Amino acid sequence: MNELAVLHSRALCGMQAPEVQVEVHLANGLPSLTIVGLPDAAVREARDRVRAAIQHAGMEMPRRRMTVNLSPADLPKASSRFDLPIALGILAASGQIDARTLGQYAFAGELSLSGQLRPIQGALATALALARSTPARAFILPRDNAPEASLARGLSVLPAASLLEVCAHFSRHPQAPRLQAWQGALPLAAPVYPDLAEVCGQQAAKRALEIAAAGSHSLLMIGPPGAGKTMLAMRFPGLLPPLDDDAALEVAALQSLDQPFRPEHWGRRPFRAPHHSASAPALVGGSSQPRPGEISLAHGGVLFLDELPEFPRHVLEVLRQPLEAGTITVSRAARQSEFPARFQLLAAMNPCPCGYLGQTGASCRCTREQIARYQQRISGPLLDRIDLRIDIAPVSSAELTRARPGESTAQVAARVAQAHARQQARQGCTNAHLEAAAVARHCHLNQAALRVMRDTMRKFQWSARSFHRVLRVARTIADLAGHEAVEAVHVGEAAQLRRGLPEADQ
Repeated sequence: MNELAVLHSRALCGMQAPEVQVEVHLANGLPSLTIVGLPDAAVREARDRVRAAIQHAGMEMPRRRMTVNLSPADLPKASSRFDLPIALGILAASGQIDARTLGQYAFAGELSLSGQLRPIQGALATALALARSTPARAFILPRDNAPEASLARGLSVLPAASLLEVCAHFSRHPQAPRLQAWQGALPLAAPVYPDLAEVCGQQAAKRALEIAAAGSHSLLMIGPPGAGKTMLAMRFPGLLPPLDDDAALEVAALQSLDQPFRPEHWGRRPFRAPHHSASAPALVGGSSQPRPGEISLAHGGVLFLDELPEFPRHVLEVLRQPLEAGTITVSRAARQSEFPARFQLLAAMNPCPCGYLGQTGASCRCTREQIARYQQRISGPLLDRIDLRIDIAPVSSAELTRARPGESTAQVAARVAQAHARQQARQGCTNAHLEAAAVARHCHLNQAALRVMRDTMRKFQWSARSFHRVLRVARTIADLAGHEAVEAVHVGEAAQLRRGLPEADQ
């Protein structure tokens, strides 16, 4: 008699986790195991892992012709997450475990040759999809993935260490041990960030960081080596308001697509700092099965690009669309996957190849042509999308030896939080994300501010995009000051924070 077992699992398609039915059919014929349904190499190799795991669990691998269908057949299947449901399907179809309650569960997990369950990627994204699905199913998965999967509210998570534990849960023997729902709790401690008070001097740079954090503006720091650009950038996430539960859950789900999410990082703003040798797919995401890149892994936090001109120009150009849209679509021949990419861009660069252009007490060794070639690695359209561009001067010996610390991260973050609250109450988003129509409505200038803006536009020949970005920054400065109207002093400071790249004086 032919035997059939049907189990439920989930694939990964970007942030989505579509349902997959694992159908196992046993028929007479030469012993074999065939997997169909667009499996990739990792799924096809499950044959050997499943065979060894079943044998090490003390069960019998059927000596029959076995066909495993991963439905829907037109959805590509990737990774080793289907090992566990395939093994259970074989055991259920051959009558070695009780198949009557299998439909109440969803399964995912990689099997070792000894039958141990190893963690999978995307466990949280899978758990979120299961929590929203109907009918509700409990989720059986590797024990190492249980903490992150438990972040999905309303889902029963049953962790297991091995195939044998899962088989015992479905044993016909009434005394067999059953899997227990995960009872772990989320960490209650607030995220800890480096303190801004540790940075000596740099008052102008700290002011720019505060404005950038208050309005979600992008920022470029230009200064010589050792001026403190990286140190300032590393303290920026602590200035941002805490993530709410929904935003923290989205950030955690994205992180779980890259590697298992660590619950102690719950609520922590991401800080991604890729090396300048990173490729375009590393930034935007890619591979045959689309995965998030650095700009998506920085969603809800900071993307820091140090040594900005050292990045290949074509790599930097991929940032232009996500900076405006807040999402990135990775297209492949088989399908498209959209990932969120609402990050704050922080970048740092030297003013010239040697790094000492315009510095007192240090002579620049670069020619005018070398400086121009170095700075032209950053395109005008990308530079136009960066709201704040500031010079970072070296810290003097007097400031370095001063004992009195500056403002702490907590003090600055309190002002940033108040500015965020004003923006949310007024327009429902931060100033950097205002649409053009909303800019005219919420950034109205009085006559004095309008004259300053007109004079500045004529002097620097700003584009329409630059005009709107300066208006948004001025609105943020007014919010930090607690002013309802955007005044001339706010426009003047915003214009000062949008400087061009330093020019050679030789």
